[in-house]
Amino acid sequence: MLAYPDFEDKNAINDYISLLHDQFKPRTTKRKIAALKAFFHYLTYEELITTNLFDKINVKFREPQILPRIIPEATIATFISTMYKQKSLAATTYQYNAVLRDITIIELLFSTGVRISELCALRMQQVDLVSYKLIIYGKGSKERLIQIGNDGVKKIVSEYYTAFQTDILSTGWFFINRLHQRYSEQSVMAMIVKYLNLAMIDMHITPHMFRHSFATLLLEADVDIRYIQKMLGHSSIKTTEIYTNVSLAKQNDILTTKHPRNFMNLNEC
Repeated sequence: MLAYPDFEDKNAINDYISLLHDQFKPRTTKRKIAALKAFFHYLTYEELITTNLFDKINVKFREPQILPRIIPEATIATFISTMYKQKSLAATTYQYNAVLRDITIIELLFSTGVRISELCALRMQQVDLVSYKLIIYGKGSKERLIQIGNDGVKKIVSEYYTAFQTDILSTGWFFINRLHQRYSEQSVMAMIVKYLNLAMIDMHITPHMFRHSFATLLLEADVDIRYIQKMLGHSSIKTTEIYTNVSLAKQNDILTTKHPRNFMNLNEC
């Protein structure tokens, strides 16, 4: 465990910050430095120290950019197809409804790009089954509308609501588990693992990866990044721009089909 530095020794503070960088990951280091800065501010405010040396120390640093992991389009198709197959094979109403709920969750994750926390927290009043829009309350209680555009997804959402209408109206939650309680993020993760095994897909997939795939595939389809930003509920375009770094397939398509060099008829020696 690191000992706190001398509060009035600038070199000791710099050495301590260096040790943090050596021993912890960037985000952890940044959090620890922020806590230390707040502590120094408190000591200054209470007049326990005369000078806040953090005012004289530049502790800014850039975190390494971690690119979002996406699911290949073909893998998503295989995964969802496996779910629909299980639905057709269901032997009982209980099994059928369970798969129906699972399909609805995955279809909405992929077709709307919502966060898994936003999806699991959906209330009945947030789902418009006439215009097929979702009212999403995102980070900072920001509200946004997401349209369900695919007819197949609309159909499965409608079928799900019909099957679970009694529980939905009695609990208020749109997604409900077998105990008639809110369906949890952990349950979605376990459900994904189940269908990965059934589909024989050897890939670690998390609920959030459907959101990453939603954004990346739309970007590769030439959708304006500002529209993607609004659909994802990002307050800053900089957050959305990270997806431009993972659109390698689109980049390859552009450079192999649209670059002027591909249309030059040259007499190569």
